Amino acid sequence: MTASPTAPNTSADVGTPIGTPTGAPSGPSVGARSGTPPTTVSGLPALVEPAAGLTPEEILRYSRHLIIPDFGMEAQLRLKNARVLVIGAGGLGSPALLYLAAAGVGLLGIVDDDDVELSNLQRQVIHGMADLGRSKAESARASILELNPLVGVVLHEERLDRGNALDLFSQYDLIVDGTDNFATRYLVNDAAAILGKPYVWGSILRFDGQVSVFWQGHGPTYRDLYPEAPPPGSVPSCAEGGVLGVLCAQIGSVMVNEAIKLITGVGTTLLGRVLVFNALDMSWRELRVRPDPSAERITELIDYEQFCGVPSVGSGSGSGSGDAGTAGTSEDGPVPLVTVDELAELLAARSAGSVDFDLLDVRNPEEYAIVAIEGARLVPQHLILDGEDRIDAARPVIVHCKSGVRSAAVVRFLRAQGHPDARSVQGGIIEWIGRIEPGKPGY
Repeated sequence: MTASPTAPNTSADVGTPIGTPTGAPSGPSVGARSGTPPTTVSGLPALVEPAAGLTPEEILRYSRHLIIPDFGMEAQLRLKNARVLVIGAGGLGSPALLYLAAAGVGLLGIVDDDDVELSNLQRQVIHGMADLGRSKAESARASILELNPLVGVVLHEERLDRGNALDLFSQYDLIVDGTDNFATRYLVNDAAAILGKPYVWGSILRFDGQVSVFWQGHGPTYRDLYPEAPPPGSVPSCAEGGVLGVLCAQIGSVMVNEAIKLITGVGTTLLGRVLVFNALDMSWRELRVRPDPSAERITELIDYEQFCGVPSVGSGSGSGSGDAGTAGTSEDGPVPLVTVDELAELLAARSAGSVDFDLLDVRNPEEYAIVAIEGARLVPQHLILDGEDRIDAARPVIVHCKSGVRSAAVVRFLRAQGHPDARSVQGGIIEWIGRIEPGKPGY
C-alpha cells in the first residue's frame, strides 16, 4: 500500500518545541526553499530549512549531535524537517534506514515490494528471524520505530518503475539509492535529475563498495560515471556474485554520512567524487568524475530494461518441443528457453540413451559446491565468454546458472558464435530446486 508522506508520525510533534535558533523560521513547511540557504564549503546549499524547534525529549535523544561544534541545534533542526526516500530495505537500505532514523531525520520513505527471506539475514540487519515471510517494508518500519518512535515512516510497497518514480521522488527532499541492478540505478538517476533532486548512491559486490552523490545542475550524474550500461550478465548481482555481509554496514554508513551533509549543509559532500572501498585490504581510494559537457540534459524517462538489455523471460509454451519460450532479444535474435520440467525429462531421456546433449553449469565453483544438478558440467561463464573453453557447436547444449541471467548471456554468445542449438534453463537452479529437487539446499 502506498501512503502520502505529507504528514509525519504525530509522535514526532509531541510536546512544546524549544531551542529554536535565532532567526530560524517559525514552523516552515517541510523542505521549504524560502530565503537564501547557507552553503557548504563546496558551495552546495543546505537542502532543508530548519524546523521550528526540538522537544525536550528530542534534545536529550540527539544531545550528542547538539554539542558538536559547527553542527549543533540548527543542523539537527534541518534533519528533523527532512524527508528522505530510501529505495530498498535490503543490504544497503538496512543500515541506511537505521542510521537515518537514529540521526533524527523527520520522515523516511521506504520503497520495497519484497519479503524477508532467510538468506537476507546475513547482511540485512534491519530484519530478524521473526520477520521471515514478512514484507521488508513493514519489517523495516517496525525496527525503525523501535529505535526511534519520533520519526515518521511511509511505506511504498511497490516496485519502482518509470510510471511511479517521478511521483514518489517529488514527495521527498533526498533520495538514497540502495538498489542492486543497473536498470533501476539509471531510472533513479534520471528521475532525480528531472526533478532537480540530489541522491546518494551506493554499490556493493563481494569485497568491494562504491559511494557517491549525484545532482544534475550542481555536478555529475550517474550517467557521467556509467555512460553506457554493461552487457547483460557481465556484472553479477549480489545474489549471483555474493557480498561480504559487513560491507553493507561500511558502505551504508558512508551513504548516511553523505545524506546528513546534504541535508544540513555541513562539510563537503562526495559530489564529483566516487569513494571506492576494498574490504580485503581495508583501502579507500577516490576517483574524480565530472559532468560530460557534450551530454544532453536529462528531461524524460525511458525504457530502462531495454536500455540495459535486461532479458524479459517469456512463459513456457508447453508444446513439448523443448522450446519453452524465449528470454530477451539481441542482434542475434531471441534466446530459446527450456523449463526445468522439460530439462528433467531430457535428462531422463539422456540417461536412457534416447537423446544426447551437454548440460553446462556456468556458475562459479563456490556456487557449484553448494548445490548442483546431477549430470551438469561446470564451466564458469567467464571461461566461455573469454574463449578459454570452446563449446562443441556440433552438439546440442543446454545452459543453466542460478536464476537464468548468466545462462542467457552465454546462450547469446554461443549463438552469435554460430552454435545452432544452445538453450537457457528458465529460472536456473533455483527453479530446479523449487520444482524438481526441493530437498536440495538453496542460496
